[in-house]
Amino acid sequence: MSLHVDLGTFQQKYKQKIEEEMIGSVQEKAMPSTLKNAMAYSLEAGGKRIRPLLLLAVIKGYGKDPQLGMKTAAALEMIHTYSLIHDDLPSMDDDDLRRGKPTNHKVFGEAMAILAGDGLLTQSFQLIAEDTFLTSDQKIKLVGLLSRCAGPEGMVGGQAADLEGENKKLSVAELESIHVHKTGKLLIFSALAGAIISGASDEEQHKLEEFAYHIGLAFQIQDDILDIEGAEELIGKRTGSDESKQKSTYPGLLSMHGAKGKLTFHFDEALVSLDGLSMDTELLRQIAHLIVNRNH
Repeated sequence: MSLHVDLGTFQQKYKQKIEEEMIGSVQEKAMPSTLKNAMAYSLEAGGKRIRPLLLLAVIKGYGKDPQLGMKTAAALEMIHTYSLIHDDLPSMDDDDLRRGKPTNHKVFGEAMAILAGDGLLTQSFQLIAEDTFLTSDQKIKLVGLLSRCAGPEGMVGGQAADLEGENKKLSVAELESIHVHKTGKLLIFSALAGAIISGASDEEQHKLEEFAYHIGLAFQIQDDILDIEGAEELIGKRTGSDESKQKSTYPGLLSMHGAKGKLTFHFDEALVSLDGLSMDTELLRQIAHLIVNRNH
């Protein structure tokens, strides 16, 4: 069975819906106006929205209405956005640009940027908790899973290990562990959340988790490659920033040729993970292609 859905068409339709859901959820809440503006500023900065689109693509693949996962998808992207605001801070990566625009702290100041990130993080869980499309059991599973994937066992832990890994020569296994947590865990949440909302079996969830694990590593390897090869005007921030911070990267550890080989390996393994699923996997395959072929 194939849904014959083109990823570009799917993106065009649902990316706008995700952004409307996120920004609307901020605008409708009572909060200080500067905080609201700071939260909305980073949500409106654009981006590929790969994580929420993957979540909705899983639901679509199971033949369900993606609208069932819209609030969860928006919550996920709000957490990703908060992490970018905090990543850009002077005490972290100290970046002046994000997607070609001044970073949040450059516009609103460091203290308000921290609070904007805090606001996006906490409001994301409120979105899921108040979603009338989800059962109570689904809400509990999603909130628990998102807490693990975004928190110290997931993304935050990966960011901490990444900071501690600066100015050190890491092994490939250590570097992979950082990126499985820092980048991969939210992609794993994307796939598993779509499966939970669709009522997929534990076996199917395991296969989707494997898929997300491999595309998460592929995503990061491509990031490392683009940090060296990408044009600054395309990625909207300084190229070579990893090298300037003396961070271990896949090209640095494996050579550029070796990194590209590793990228191909994880891409191939991701596609193998989709074999035998009871869903239509075409959109997921297109997302995997998008990740490894993107130029920014």
